[in-house]
Amino acid sequence: MNLNKIPTTVVTGFLGSGKTTLLSNVLKQAAGKRIAVIVNEFGELDIDSELLRSCPLDCDEETAASVAADGAYDTGFYELANGCICCTVEEEFLPVMEQLVARRDDIDHILIETSGLALPKPLVQAFNWPGIKEHCTVDAVITVLDGPAVAAGRFANDEDKVQAQRLADESLDHDPSLRELLEDQLSAADLVVVSKNDLLDNDQRGRVESIVEQRVPASVKTAYISNGDTPLEVLIGIEAAAEERIDLVHNHHDHHHDHGEEHDHAHDHFDSFVIRLGEVDADKLQATLQLLLSEHTIYRAKGFAALPGKPMRQVIQAVGERLDSWFDRLWTVDEARITQLVVIGKGISKDQIEAALKSAQV
Repeated sequence: MNLNKIPTTVVTGFLGSGKTTLLSNVLKQAAGKRIAVIVNEFGELDIDSELLRSCPLDCDEETAASVAADGAYDTGFYELANGCICCTVEEEFLPVMEQLVARRDDIDHILIETSGLALPKPLVQAFNWPGIKEHCTVDAVITVLDGPAVAAGRFANDEDKVQAQRLADESLDHDPSLRELLEDQLSAADLVVVSKNDLLDNDQRGRVESIVEQRVPASVKTAYISNGDTPLEVLIGIEAAAEERIDLVHNHHDHHHDHGEEHDHAHDHFDSFVIRLGEVDADKLQATLQLLLSEHTIYRAKGFAALPGKPMRQVIQAVGERLDSWFDRLWTVDEARITQLVVIGKGISKDQIEAALKSAQV
């Protein structure tokens, strides 16, 4: 590796696969390293970067690169919230990278978390741009897979069959296939991380291994982890220099980015909105949300809940029909105690979802 270049780790993966948990664990282990983090969450409200910023790090201010620039936080966090990072490379990503390059003597590593629907290839290609290539290299593209979801075969459908279904349904004419999106993320991977390993039995793990083996070269290692917990050296120091080979990687969506066309953004065919409520009854909120997950095509709901008499903020996360909750930190004195949820799905109505969730307000 060129020691003069800042190594950069790109973490990609489908919605709810565990990218943020993985990054949080990297930061916890990275004491002594000055790390800048770029987060690109899909949705009006960037929930994931809130979780990252509130991650309890055992470090002082020197652990994270402090980058004084618009859109940056003192701890070195950048939010790119104006659309898919792979679709806004020139407008959003490159200006941030140029700011980081200008402070390269203060940065040991860059971590990038893409949105769940982003393609790694256009992002990695940006590392060949003049002004970036001389100073930064992609240490690795890490693709995170939701182990139980992949074991259930959700992204292993026959390509011809999926295409036939899409052509038969006019409303899905340009709708992105989730299997294709996942395959495109795998095609650029230097490391595949299968999350939620603790939820897999031997047969399920075998199915995941088979699916991964069919889609990535044998040279690409696969790590099975639980709760984002894996040694730092497994994730950092891979020295793949992914930007040098990325043009050889073919994926389903190349024509959207490579020919200068105004491409059909994957996100345009998903519904995303933020619901804001006051304090809520925890049991009623979760029961209502569980019912909505079963009745509507909701890919993910994620956010924070304010509970009466509780000094801590509750995190709510739903992927598919699986709903989890936990407390992450105390509410600050000057912070409004409000409940906020990002909802991402297909053919869902904000008014309908909001009306149902309002029943949980106290």
